[in-house]
Amino acid sequence: MAEDLTILKTASKEEKYQSIIPQIKALVEGEDDLIANLANVCAALKEQFGWFWVGFYLVKNDELVLGPFQGPVACTRIKKGKGVCGASWERAEVLVVPDVDEFPGHIACASASKSEIVLPFYLNNKMVGVLDVDSEYLAHFDDIDAKYLKEILSLING
Repeated sequence: MAEDLTILKTASKEEKYQSIIPQIKALVEGEDDLIANLANVCAALKEQFGWFWVGFYLVKNDELVLGPFQGPVACTRIKKGKGVCGASWERAEVLVVPDVDEFPGHIACASASKSEIVLPFYLNNKMVGVLDVDSEYLAHFDDIDAKYLKEILSLING
């Protein structure tokens, strides 16, 4: 397990992902506790990218329930189809939202959040939650984020 992360400050977005992915792999490799792995993934991503909020919502019964995260306090429960997280869960697809104020039914947990990316999270071919990342900047996320965040999600055991 890695003790410290090497954080790139002046690299491109892609270079930052390429640097952090092997470090995340080292953090989660050999650890079978899902919550521990999700917590470390959030911390590593927050450290590397400085996003406003990064965290997981986990499927419990018929809603998403707040899991490990880094950032300000957040909404605790989200219904299927509600907001960006609920829509990603319902559609089983990655959603990149350049301006959250233009997303129908957006749930404003924090008014500082301006753009968002949400990715379905699977274990053993079953969707168990979503990874939610918010930025205080408009149009902050793109296909590069989607590509590398999917790769990071594929590393998680639990």
